Amino acid sequence: MNNLTIIGSEEWCSFENFGIPAIKARVDSGAKTSSIQANNIKTFFKETEEWVKFEVNPLQVNRSISIKCEAKVHAKRSVKSSVGIAESRIVIKAPITMGADTFEIEITLANRDSMEFRMLLGREALQHRYLVNPSAGCLITDFTQEDLDQKYGAFKKAKTGLKIALLASNTELYSNKRLMEAGKAIEPQIRYRGGNIIDAFDAIIPRIKPSVTFYACALIRQFDAMGAYCLNTADAITQSRDKLLATQIFAKNDIHIPTTGFANSPLDTKDLIKMVNGAPLIIKLLESTQGKGVVLAETTKAAESVINAFKSVKTNILVQEFIKEANGQDIRCFVVNGKVVASMQRQAAKGEFRANIHQGGTASKIKITPTERKLAIKAAKILNLPVAGVDIIRSNKGPLLLEVNSSPGLEGIEAATGLDIANIMIESIENKLKFRQA
Repeated sequence: MNNLTIIGSEEWCSFENFGIPAIKARVDSGAKTSSIQANNIKTFFKETEEWVKFEVNPLQVNRSISIKCEAKVHAKRSVKSSVGIAESRIVIKAPITMGADTFEIEITLANRDSMEFRMLLGREALQHRYLVNPSAGCLITDFTQEDLDQKYGAFKKAKTGLKIALLASNTELYSNKRLMEAGKAIEPQIRYRGGNIIDAFDAIIPRIKPSVTFYACALIRQFDAMGAYCLNTADAITQSRDKLLATQIFAKNDIHIPTTGFANSPLDTKDLIKMVNGAPLIIKLLESTQGKGVVLAETTKAAESVINAFKSVKTNILVQEFIKEANGQDIRCFVVNGKVVASMQRQAAKGEFRANIHQGGTASKIKITPTERKLAIKAAKILNLPVAGVDIIRSNKGPLLLEVNSSPGLEGIEAATGLDIANIMIESIENKLKFRQA
């Protein structure tokens, strides 16, 4: 026991084989295996041996730093996550350095983007070497921000000199925090909401909630008049948020959507229901997001009651056919400058028909078909949106467009795909303004 080193509940490690100079690990003797954050995991063969390529973002606060690694596959195991969900993970072996000690451990490759630490050290790596003091921090090695800046200096992108404004109303929202994080990683001047707006900004990233669309779009037009590049323009945002107008634009451009109807008078209710092939059917408020204001009417009587109730308070709605064969699933494609940069499948919670993450849906990475990719790109292009979340549903008639979101959230799709979407958005601004990285 006297030969055991006491370590804290968190410690800095390094992996010389992978070129990772520093990564902070959560020390957890309650967990059996160790794991490291890994994205873009792909297996391949070297002669008869199976290997794996993956990318590690070693710093939680700077996902623009990505280190490409490869290792021989040691095993594949079913591992339970902290919430009790079992998943198959690839296991590798690699030498780890902690302080003056270097030794080999088994590591599972996992998506830890939502975790506080990019790595977890389990008891198999600790046994016979360390005792853990759970009340202490880093006891072996601690790094200052200056130390980390020096270690990762070669990985940092060159300064662009860009001044970017994030037009948003909630600093705590995941998407907004990620965009500010990605912007600061390349060291432009990035501002949130406040600040002196008289200063000339190079670009504006609009992240506006539906309740302030009118006012926010007026601001975006002002920035545009001052010469700033707006990632999505005011006109594009306005028409994307008017579900009836967007539906009409899609129909005009031969984009297939679920059969959709609109009527203003209560006298037209029965015809409206027939138009979308009867109940069950979907009723949507013209201005809604995150699945709010969307109702499933399972019977004709229920549909008539809901439609007439909305009309009695002069609320505009759309009525849409219910795609039963989708089984509560839809696809979110994230489009940036005419390319689908990420896609995920969303599954509605049990007893729920809406697959939105905010309504309890779960997300997983999915490979979309060429037809679905073409549909997503065309929908974003028609609405003139450089950045868009395009929602597609699979039906017996082929893929159908549900809607296009001009301020798509990042949390679900970054977690599902492991991709740094925020950085992709920042890079799209750089490319548009012809700022190239050194």
